[in-house]
Amino acid sequence: MEVEREEEDVRVGANRFEERQAMGTAARKDYREPAPAPLFEGGELRSWSFYRAGIAEFVGSLLFLYVSVLTIMGVARAPNKCSTVGAQGIAWAFGGIIFVLVYCTAGISGGHINPAVTFGLLLGRKLSLTRAVFYIIMQCLGAICGAAVVKSFENGPFERLGGGANTVNGGYSTTAALGSEIVGTFLLVYTVFSATDAKRNARDSHVPMLAPLPIGFAVFLVHLATIPITGTGINPARSLGAALIYNRHQGWHDHWVFWAGPLIGAALAALYHQTVIRAIPFKSK
Repeated sequence: MEVEREEEDVRVGANRFEERQAMGTAARKDYREPAPAPLFEGGELRSWSFYRAGIAEFVGSLLFLYVSVLTIMGVARAPNKCSTVGAQGIAWAFGGIIFVLVYCTAGISGGHINPAVTFGLLLGRKLSLTRAVFYIIMQCLGAICGAAVVKSFENGPFERLGGGANTVNGGYSTTAALGSEIVGTFLLVYTVFSATDAKRNARDSHVPMLAPLPIGFAVFLVHLATIPITGTGINPARSLGAALIYNRHQGWHDHWVFWAGPLIGAALAALYHQTVIRAIPFKSK
């Protein structure tokens, strides 16, 4: 009997006690825990929806780079701060375009538009490795094409103003830059997990929730905080696209920070969400 009770504790973990519904709220929706995505799903490769989702990620990343790089260049080429939108405007542009793109593509691909988000969701078993690899490839290709489109009709300013490439700004160490990328991406991916959590949506069905809104706002806030440090990466595809098209030493120097930081931050966010927020227990002997 004691062994059965212990196994039951492990199975249900911190969710063993039913959550009470607050007084005055509407009835909760029925909730069923989604099955974890398989690591490999060969059938996806024969499905048009799989490739349609990849195309959506490609186009989303292209548009993201187009808007973001042009905004950065517009601020950089202004003769003085009073004649430009400044860092706040850049933050609003990044957050706003992510809000729009996630809203447009969420029903097709999930609206990742970011390899770090895809990596975090992969670790959380929200999509297969097959789909994750395909998404990351399409995101990177889209980002490269988006930066190339900007350079095609802004070639002079693009080369002169740095092409929107991420760099570790003067006065900050590589360690500080890496830390800012880890924490910033943690906040973003944590927000993604929370905004798309099926259990939370079922529990709080009486509260209207538009998932792209907190995700876009998280991007905005992270940019406000970290633009002075790295220009804000938190998206390896965005950093790769700008660096590859700009293709100068300035763009490639410390480029690893803009891959390592976001991937570490995404992994930590996935771990935190799965083991603490969703209280998935560790089985002990």
